[in-house]
Amino acid sequence: MAEISASKVKELRDRTGAGMMDCKSALAETSGELEAAVDLLRKKGLAKAAKKAGRVAAEGLIATAVAGTRGVVVEVNSETDFVARNQQFQSLVKMIADLALKTGGDVEAIKAARAGAETVADAVSSAIATIGENITFRRAASLSVQQGAVASYIHNAAAPGLDMGRIGVIVALESPGKAEELLQVGRMIAMHIAASNPQALESGALDPATVARERDVLADKAKQQGKPANVVDKIVESGLKTYYKEVCLLDQAYVHEPSKSVTQALKEAEGRAGGPIRIAGYVRFALGEGVDRTEAEAA
Repeated sequence: MAEISASKVKELRDRTGAGMMDCKSALAETSGELEAAVDLLRKKGLAKAAKKAGRVAAEGLIATAVAGTRGVVVEVNSETDFVARNQQFQSLVKMIADLALKTGGDVEAIKAARAGAETVADAVSSAIATIGENITFRRAASLSVQQGAVASYIHNAAAPGLDMGRIGVIVALESPGKAEELLQVGRMIAMHIAASNPQALESGALDPATVARERDVLADKAKQQGKPANVVDKIVESGLKTYYKEVCLLDQAYVHEPSKSVTQALKEAEGRAGGPIRIAGYVRFALGEGVDRTEAEAA
């Protein structure tokens, strides 16, 4: 049997877009003949990935995976929502989320991680070939705490009991309290985040440029109403407090009990958990947000 060099496998992969193991097998079957290997992959339908890679993929699934004090959220995109209901695609997304839980939130590190004999990158290429649509592992994020819990929530789940859907949230709670209670509180907070889409945890974490813009809008509006300078300042400060209640998680009205803020709801939960609770961080992914699509593709 002809010796198959890594460079030849890479060249075949670059030409066809097929998975690394598929390329190696094709070269072995064709005694290292590159052109014959290309034809073999085409016959098997594994040389389609490269041609599809330019298509816009803005559908797909968001998935979460949590384990005690660690959690991740990932987004894997497809061209149509039909594929999101495909069991093979769902298995691919779950595999990526599970590996991300071990690897962390770096996309390139996750792509290089192995699931059995192939890497995540190879698995994505193989899925493109067999499913017939462009598939993109777009982004990932992870959270962890020294003590406490990381909870998750999926909105519009693809199927009952499936930790993947169109919106995914993970939230990290730093606390010495009971893990079971923290997970329940964390899930409720994650549901709130999915619904309210806060811009930051608290006002100090907001982009200063965003706050400055809001301040200017409030001041201009007050001036146009003919308010004197000393009154304008008071109106602006009052308006900013209202703005913070709209966009800052801790200041927002808690969706489960709108008469309370998220901060107040957390304070009440501390009694049940048996210790102070601090939100150490959160991540909210909505499917396809920020993906450029033409008008025709978005229709």
